Amino acid sequence: MSLRLKIVLALAVLAVGATIAIGVASYSSTRHEFRVRIERSLDAAAASLDERPGLADPDGDGDGRGHSDRIRPRSFEQVLVQVLGADGSVLVSPGSGALPVVPADISVITSPDPRATARHEVRIDGEPFLVHTVKFGPGAAMLARSLQESQDALGSILASTLWSVLAVALVAVVSGWLIARQVTRRLERLTDVAGQVASTGRLDVEVPIDGRDETGTLGRAFRGMLDALHRSRHEQQQLVQDAGHELRTPLTSLRTNVSVLRRRYEQLDPASREQLLADLDSETRELTDLVNELVELATEGRDDEPVQHVVLGDIAERTAARARRRFGREVEVVADDSSLDGRPNGLERALQNLVDNACKFADDGAIEMCVHQGTVSVRDHGPGLQAADVPQLFDRFFRSVDMRSKPGSGLGLSIVKSIVESHGGSVFARNAPDGGAIIGFHLPVD
Repeated sequence: MSLRLKIVLALAVLAVGATIAIGVASYSSTRHEFRVRIERSLDAAAASLDERPGLADPDGDGDGRGHSDRIRPRSFEQVLVQVLGADGSVLVSPGSGALPVVPADISVITSPDPRATARHEVRIDGEPFLVHTVKFGPGAAMLARSLQESQDALGSILASTLWSVLAVALVAVVSGWLIARQVTRRLERLTDVAGQVASTGRLDVEVPIDGRDETGTLGRAFRGMLDALHRSRHEQQQLVQDAGHELRTPLTSLRTNVSVLRRRYEQLDPASREQLLADLDSETRELTDLVNELVELATEGRDDEPVQHVVLGDIAERTAARARRRFGREVEVVADDSSLDGRPNGLERALQNLVDNACKFADDGAIEMCVHQGTVSVRDHGPGLQAADVPQLFDRFFRSVDMRSKPGSGLGLSIVKSIVESHGGSVFARNAPDGGAIIGFHLPVD
C-alpha cells in the first residue's frame, strides 16, 4: 500500500469516525431528552387528575362510564386519560377509543401501596404510546402519550447522521487525496532523483528543497549529502591526478638510472657506480615514502585508532627524542599539562611531520616546540615563509618554489591538517618576528 493511499484512508477513517461518534452522541442525548420530557408531562398530568372531577362520572348518570373528551383522533391529544374501576373495567376512556389494559395496570389497582405506579409502552393502531398508570380512587388512571413524534424526529436525526457520514467521508477522501498528493509529490521527486543518481552516478542533479516541513528538510539533507559526495569525489580525482604527477618524477629518475646501469654499467668507474646506486636508493626511499603517505591520506586508516586520553606534552617529548636521534638536531620542548581525548598515534604523526618539516627546511639552529592550552607550535630558525605560500601551505602536494630542490612529497602538512581537523582543531602558519617559521595547530583540550 502506497503512502498516499495510507494518508487518504487514515483521514477518511478519522473523519468518518468523528462524524459517527458525534451522530451517536447527538442521537442518544436527543432520545433521552424526548423520553424525559414525555415522562415529565405524564407525571404532571397524573398530578392534576384531582382537578378534573368529571373523570369520576363524566355523564352525571352515576354509572361512572363515559368519555374524557370529545371524539377526535389520538394524534390531536397530548395526553390521553383512561380511568379503571376496582375490578379493572374501563370507567372513562379517551374519545378516540379505549386504551388496552395490561397486567401491569391491574397490578397498580391491586397494590396496597397508595402511590403504586406502572409505566409501559403499547402500540395502538400501529402508533407507539407510553402509558403511565397511577392509583385513582378505588381503581386506577391510565395516562398515555404518543411517541410517534419523538420517533419521527429521531428517525430524521438518524437519516441526517447517515447522510452526514457519507458526505464527510466523500469530503475526507477528496481532501485526503489532495493533501497526500501535496505531501508525497516532493517525496516522489526525491525518489526520482535518488534513482537518477543510482543509475547514472551523477551527483550534480537538481534536488527539490522547497518547503519548510519535514519533506523540505529531507530534501535539503539529501542535497547536502550529494554535495559532500561530490566534493569527496572531486578530492579523490584531484588526489589521483596530483599523485600521478608527483609519482612521475621519481619513476622517471628510476627508469633513467636503471637504463644507464643497463647500458654503461661496465664502463662506469667505481665512484660513478656508487653514486648511481646511491641515487637509486634515494629515489626508491622517496617513492616508498610518497606511496605510504598517499595510502594514509587516501584511506585515512588512522581514523580506526581507538580514542584515548592523551597528554600533549608527553607526545611532544617523544617526538623531540626521535628527532634528536634521527637528525642530530637540538629540539627544545616547553609544555604544560594540556590533555584531551584523541588518537595518540595520529597526533604523534602530526607533530612528527611538523618537526621533520622544520628540520628539513632549516639547516641549522634549534627547533622549539611549545604546548600551551591546546596550542602546539613548532618553530625553526630557517629562512621563513613566503607570504604568498601561507594560504596553500597545507594543500596536498604543495611545495614552495624555493624548496622544490629539497626532498619531500608535499603531503606532510596536508596530513597534519587532516589529523588535526579530525580532532576538531585547526592549523596555522606564520613567520616568527625575529626570523624563522612557526607552524602548528589548535586543539580543543579538557
